[in-house]
Amino acid sequence: MLETNEYEQVIRQFYKKTLMMHNPGDFHPVLRFFFMDALAHIDYTLGMLSYNVMSIRNEMSREYLRWRIDEEEKGDRAKFGPFVNWLKAKHPEAFAALPAVWRIIYDDENPARYQSFRLVVDPDSKMPVPAGFFYDSIQEFFAQPFLMSLYSGGGLARLFEEFLSQPA
Repeated sequence: MLETNEYEQVIRQFYKKTLMMHNPGDFHPVLRFFFMDALAHIDYTLGMLSYNVMSIRNEMSREYLRWRIDEEEKGDRAKFGPFVNWLKAKHPEAFAALPAVWRIIYDDENPARYQSFRLVVDPDSKMPVPAGFFYDSIQEFFAQPFLMSLYSGGGLARLFEEFLSQPA
């Protein structure tokens, strides 16, 4: 790790999180994919900011995320971005309750994106995403109400199924 790097503390906080009290196998399959996908992108971005870009840790992450890009387009997963935008239009309270990473990455009106696997909030800025953003994102993804909504039959899972049942 780089010396005196504020992102090192964030990555330590991230790796303290656990799903011990949950069964991710019971999460809605599409929501589970994007939950893990967002965590992988957060991990990769934090690693890029904490470790040397050519570290073996970053090399492994790049290979893993390359595979995930192909997986993202399979089945109902391709409908996740439109689902987030549908939530924004039809269920603004549910959209507002989403983790910020999902709100900014999948909102068609927001310029944030995954760029070379890194989480980029402002593509025009040369500054890294502030460490505080990652602290907040980690807390959002591991908040109990959010995790409960991911279960099949949970609030967000029900909304996703409602979205899928809409005529195209």
